Amino acid sequence: MKSQDIDDLRQLIEFLKQHQVAEFDIDRGDLKLRLKFNPQENGPASLHDLARLLKAAPAAAPQSSALAAAGSAVAAESAADPDAGLHMVKSPMVGTFYGSPSPGAAAFVAAGDRVEKGQVICIVEAMKLMNEIEADVAGEIVRCLVSNGQAIEFGQPLFAVRTA
Repeated sequence: MKSQDIDDLRQLIEFLKQHQVAEFDIDRGDLKLRLKFNPQENGPASLHDLARLLKAAPAAAPQSSALAAAGSAVAAESAADPDAGLHMVKSPMVGTFYGSPSPGAAAFVAAGDRVEKGQVICIVEAMKLMNEIEADVAGEIVRCLVSNGQAIEFGQPLFAVRTA
């Protein structure tokens, strides 16, 4: 690669990171490039991130009462830790997450559904094999933490389950 090509690649990577692009493919003749970025690094800010930013804001900065109230609500919610007491069903492998058995079919589970231990709750495609992932506990699905077609990592939380 020429130094100009390397500089162009660096600029492209910075542009993609700045615009929070998760994946990028290009195929031009003898040039084939595929970039994937870690979704945790490029994902939207969580409530914890927002609370940390609000706490780090200078105290002298003027705030409207609505903004101050929103900051207090976020801080209170993050202090209560919404995931406390929830069981996280984690991915047993690296692959692609699918919430339904086929495109257009109903999802295996949705928020509010009751699941039993051993019930199929999603599919993870790995190396062109479709692996059924089963619930490792019985309980109520509180929320799905990944989106359909998303690349996932080993041990990444997929579902939050209330086991009461």
